[in-house]
Amino acid sequence: MTPMKRVEIVVGALELSEVSGVLDQAGVPGYTVLRDVTGKGDRGDRTGDDALTGALKNGYIFCACNETQARAVAEALRPVLQRVGGVCLITDCMWVEH
Repeated sequence: MTPMKRVEIVVGALELSEVSGVLDQAGVPGYTVLRDVTGKGDRGDRTGDDALTGALKNGYIFCACNETQARAVAEALRPVLQRVGGVCLITDCMWVEH
């Protein structure tokens, strides 16, 4: 097993492409995107009811990367989160090599 950092990000669906660009620029080798996640945060309920524009929908992105990449993601993502809201969590994890 290899020590890694797990990066989890929840943002509005309209920002998913911007966030995936941040991950690409940081050199993250890959990530998973889950669309239409629901929840509640400091900006209220996100129920995903707005099918027309997607403005009330959230997306969840997660990846595993090294510490340098995780720091680059955090720094580049901070202004995005300040502007549009969202959550970014970075935790230690172990990569099971196969």
